[in-house]
Amino acid sequence: MKLLPLPAFQDNYLWLLHDGRQALVVDPGDEAPVRACLEANGLRLVAILVTHHHPDHTGGVAALREATGATVWGPARERIPEPFTPLADGDAVEVLGLRFEVIDVPGHTAGHIAYHCAEVDGAPLLFCGDTLFSGGCGRLFEGTPAQMHASLARLAALPGSTRVCCTHEYTLSNLRFARAVEPDNEDLRAYEAECVALRARGEPTLPALLAREQRINPFLRTAEPAVAAAARLHAGADPADPVAVLAAIRQWKNDFR
Repeated sequence: MKLLPLPAFQDNYLWLLHDGRQALVVDPGDEAPVRACLEANGLRLVAILVTHHHPDHTGGVAALREATGATVWGPARERIPEPFTPLADGDAVEVLGLRFEVIDVPGHTAGHIAYHCAEVDGAPLLFCGDTLFSGGCGRLFEGTPAQMHASLARLAALPGSTRVCCTHEYTLSNLRFARAVEPDNEDLRAYEAECVALRARGEPTLPALLAREQRINPFLRTAEPAVAAAARLHAGADPADPVAVLAAIRQWKNDFR
């Protein structure tokens, strides 16, 4: 299997996975880079997986379905370009000889889902849309801090070897904020240096490794004393309440410059 992050818009990645003949794509907000990749590699698109309804994740769905006949799967509780197969927590998608388990992850949007495959070429793979980013998490446009905390906890419980396929190249800005929260985190400092070097070479910082996210991402570390203390100092959050800590640091991130 080959995993490709296809750049789109200003900072999106449309994830394409293929076996040399057939392909699936995740959150194709733009059809053009997907069709260019299919043509360049002689691939047939057979599946489109959608995590949530925002246009930068769905804008190319209808055109790609019409052009290729690919089957579309998406969240049952969101408006996705019809027709599509609705999915909810515990469902599974079988494509390219792989089985993707569906995980409900509300927070960024009300019906957001993620797709997790336990083994793709030796390691798990997660397509998480805009729920979990490297060093960060999605804005709470439709969900609550409690929902996002529960969603991130579910993702954090996956194997540490899971490759996290986020859909935006937000890593450097997220890590600048993470340093404000945990300035003494040496894992964070080392990871930021690696990511700066990757971007300087024009390479993506993604996919991220979940085990590392657990060491550097403040939104996965709301029970850590340093993160809780920062939330208390910045916003008066109860350091014993991880949901309050997440709410405080998410608002802090919204305003961070």
